[in-house]
Amino acid sequence: MAKVNVYDQNNMEVGSIELAPEVFEVEVKPEILHLVVRAFRAAGRAGTHATKNRALKRGGGRKPWRQKGTGRARAGSTRSPLWRAGGITFGPQPRSYDFKVNKKIRSLALKMALSSRLSEEGLKVINKIDLPEIKTKGFVKVATGLGLEKALIVAKDADTNLVLSARNLPGIKVVEADKLNVYDVLRFPSLILLEGAAAHIQERLK
Repeated sequence: MAKVNVYDQNNMEVGSIELAPEVFEVEVKPEILHLVVRAFRAAGRAGTHATKNRALKRGGGRKPWRQKGTGRARAGSTRSPLWRAGGITFGPQPRSYDFKVNKKIRSLALKMALSSRLSEEGLKVINKIDLPEIKTKGFVKVATGLGLEKALIVAKDADTNLVLSARNLPGIKVVEADKLNVYDVLRFPSLILLEGAAAHIQERLK
């Protein structure tokens, strides 16, 4: 069982916590992480792209010239894909890019992502981040003290002061423990777990 130190927001060691090996010491398999990240990114695609085929193009209802006797190739519509300003053949149409990944695989991938952060020493547990008011400058002071430049902060519950104070910083993201996902864990080199969130994640994934 992994034992990690717990720090306060001033980066002073205040204790330690044991992390469950079945959550934070899982063998990492890149192919599973890749599959789950692909599914997450695909679900975020709007899929609203569209082109007009010959049926959707305006005009072209009248036959340009008679079928025979002109010496020209026969033509039925000025909106044929062969003509300038004609429709598009096999162009993209609105669709969903979602594909299903089993719940067990998603859960396993999250354990692998957490395990990789712990093994790479990119995981840190903070007892709490207490901000008296919504102020970016106040959070920057805390982040500087903790040495955070590009980090994902996971809180057990929604903390308005923390979320709003950190949202203007491009390298920082704050999420609730229930909304933690593989893509965010892998995207940020530093993972900051508030102590309550660490316990909640372990209980959720065990």
